[in-house]
Amino acid sequence: MRGQWAETLMGVLVLGLAAAFLVYGLWAGGGGLTPGGYEVTAKFGEVGSLTPGATVSVAGVKIGTVSKVTLEPDTYLAKVELAIDPKVRLPADSTAKITSDSLLGGVHVAIGAGGAAEDLKPGGEIENTQGAVDLFGLIGQVVRPPAPAPESQ
Repeated sequence: MRGQWAETLMGVLVLGLAAAFLVYGLWAGGGGLTPGGYEVTAKFGEVGSLTPGATVSVAGVKIGTVSKVTLEPDTYLAKVELAIDPKVRLPADSTAKITSDSLLGGVHVAIGAGGAAEDLKPGGEIENTQGAVDLFGLIGQVVRPPAPAPESQ
């Protein structure tokens, strides 16, 4: 009987620790956006491995998340919807760039704040964008440069 109580107590302790780690993880990670955030869009020629849930930052500070990545059938550009914290107002001429977190992968959207007097409105679009860089393609070009064109006589 005493062994059953010890096992039950140990189980409760493990569940309590798991809950504490979950709460800490949400707190340390920002726990998501403040309710009432606004959406803006940006179109990119190449998004790499960008997925919903990726970080959106300004000067390295998280201000939102990627909420949706879709392909526009008319232009074949990737349309990225960004959920931005309502406390952050982006100038209308801001830029968006997809950057790598590290050499091992992981990407996020870095916003460069512009200098316009008017703010980007909810539902607006960031016009100036720079897509993801194909790091392996660049390395391949350096390691194995393209063959020179044959000379004509």
